[in-house]
Amino acid sequence: MADQTPDSTTRHTFNLEAIRGANVVAAIDFHRTLIYPLGGAGAESPERIEDVDAQGHAHEIAHKAGNPGGTYEAGNPDYWQEISEALSPARAILLLGHGNGKANASHQWVAYAEQHRKDVAAKVIADVRADIDDLSGHQVVQLAHHYFAIQRVWSGG
Repeated sequence: MADQTPDSTTRHTFNLEAIRGANVVAAIDFHRTLIYPLGGAGAESPERIEDVDAQGHAHEIAHKAGNPGGTYEAGNPDYWQEISEALSPARAILLLGHGNGKANASHQWVAYAEQHRKDVAAKVIADVRADIDDLSGHQVVQLAHHYFAIQRVWSGG
């Protein structure tokens, strides 16, 4: 039987034009990223990137019992690269992620981007811890307006 694992063309749905030049919110976990472009239909229809994780990176991150040294895998670099490519045309990025430390996918994506995509990492205005599974699109947009307003005050514009 042929390999049924989706390739990068089938495991995400995002429209670069919806992101180009927009302020966006990226809610990142180890299995999917939802990108909410502000303005337009972003809250109702976020852009989506899925990580099929054929190598089991997310499983290893979550598996703490066999991890007495406290070290974690760095996630799936192909997934981090896809997120970076999707976010590259954005004007500014607010990140939302679960938890703290190395188990937080948004933190791990930032570490990847700072090493491999400094141009995209430089657009991040904040990385906020939130219960992203329970936030509605409307709540994400409200949170985004708050952070982008603060960013405008700081930047003088």
